[in-house]
Amino acid sequence: MSHKIKEYTSIYDDIMKYRINKLKNIKHYNNNIYPNNFKINITTHKLYESYHNISVQLLLQIKKIFYIAGRIINLRIMGKATFIQMQDHYGTIQIYISKNNIKNIKYSEFINQIDLGDIIGVVGTVFKTKIGTLSISCQEFFLLTKSLRPLPDKYYGLHNQEIKYRKRYLDLIINIKSKKIFETRSKIIAYIRFFMNKMDFIEVETPMMQNIPGGANARPFITHHNTYNIDMYLRIAPELYLKRLIIGGFHKVFEINKNFRNEGISTQHNPEFTMMELYIAYSDYKELILFLIQLLQKINFHIFNNYILTYDNYKFDLNKPFQILTMRESIIFYYPDIKLSKLNNLNQIQKIAKKLNVIINKQWSIGEIIVAIFETKIIHKLIYPTFITEYPVEISPLARKNNINSDVVDRFEFFVCGMEIANGFSELNDPKEQKTRFEKQKITNTANKNTNNSTIDHEYIEALEYGLPPTAGLGIGIDRLIMLFTNSKSIRDVILFPMLRPLEKL
Repeated sequence: MSHKIKEYTSIYDDIMKYRINKLKNIKHYNNNIYPNNFKINITTHKLYESYHNISVQLLLQIKKIFYIAGRIINLRIMGKATFIQMQDHYGTIQIYISKNNIKNIKYSEFINQIDLGDIIGVVGTVFKTKIGTLSISCQEFFLLTKSLRPLPDKYYGLHNQEIKYRKRYLDLIINIKSKKIFETRSKIIAYIRFFMNKMDFIEVETPMMQNIPGGANARPFITHHNTYNIDMYLRIAPELYLKRLIIGGFHKVFEINKNFRNEGISTQHNPEFTMMELYIAYSDYKELILFLIQLLQKINFHIFNNYILTYDNYKFDLNKPFQILTMRESIIFYYPDIKLSKLNNLNQIQKIAKKLNVIINKQWSIGEIIVAIFETKIIHKLIYPTFITEYPVEISPLARKNNINSDVVDRFEFFVCGMEIANGFSELNDPKEQKTRFEKQKITNTANKNTNNSTIDHEYIEALEYGLPPTAGLGIGIDRLIMLFTNSKSIRDVILFPMLRPLEKL
């Protein structure tokens, strides 16, 4: 620990001891040190909305008494007058407290009570200062909650990412930008639900704990049910349950909920993440592409009142055509010297992978090598909104084969700025082929000593045997979508409480 941090920690401890002693002193003349009877009748937002444009003279004629509460974020004690910057959920307001005007408490007692971070209740009238600052002239003051710990200062608080994520409450108090991100997240999810309801979807809930972790080839979290004495799994995807509902007769279903994958953590990955999955009977992946474009356009216009998406240093007009490339076309697009014929030849594509320094297994098929090249060399180049189609059948066990080329499936993934945002495909509804695909996947995972899920869901196969109509399904990563619309560089910035390494493990 550096000398400066040690010095800061020592000062921090001294401040906390001082505040605890202050609270003890307050208790001598006020037993109710955590009151719960102060009711507000106005917020900062409503104050500014109602009185910001009213002149100084007219405000003096308004005698209405306001009850407002919030946290002290700035404090200036100037002899017989004190100026407080108070913050509530909506914003900040200046509170003016004069020794001659305060009625319910002695000014000296008030001075001895308050600190930065305290939550206070104020009763008073509205006015403007000489420089035009909208303020509340305090007539009655109430200390509602004493802040025993000092708020982080600018150096140690605002710029310390570790504190931001571990103590999100401090981040929300100090950083207006962080608070706006999560307000925007809430608005986007609320609008998505509105849009889905308008499009005649039914919102459903499927199990979060499952006997078999299906719907994706990922490593699950394992738990145990004591009563049944069986291992269970936090779901990696809701797909197989949602398609059961289509089999049951629902036409359009969607779910917004958590998925869990016991895998890596990065700026784009959190083991617990939010997904929206939707399924439409009698539809295909091409219709889903149009559906997703419309949803993105609607979100951007509803939240930001335009169609311009800004991320990092890029601006995209969502009204302009999106790029659509097959996986092979994307490789050729960024490596023009590679010919399509070489991508369809095992010997040639192995040489291409070696030349591009892409690590592959000698036993891999053409499709698996194509994916390795794409994931290693292409994804990070996909800056402009791009749909990648024609995924190899080997990595798409739940998707329907293409009618013309049986080596690929009717599937797409959507990318912006090197991030995968969504994955959709026409669903495989042939139970016999689905069983074969599951079996191949299990053999491959076992041979490669893959720790991902390899269990075959025979109940899902049985459900398919009753008949799944032609169906298209789409999964959207909500957290990454929020990253995109809030111009956030890390998934931790859009998840209120992201997964972090325990302090004792640091």
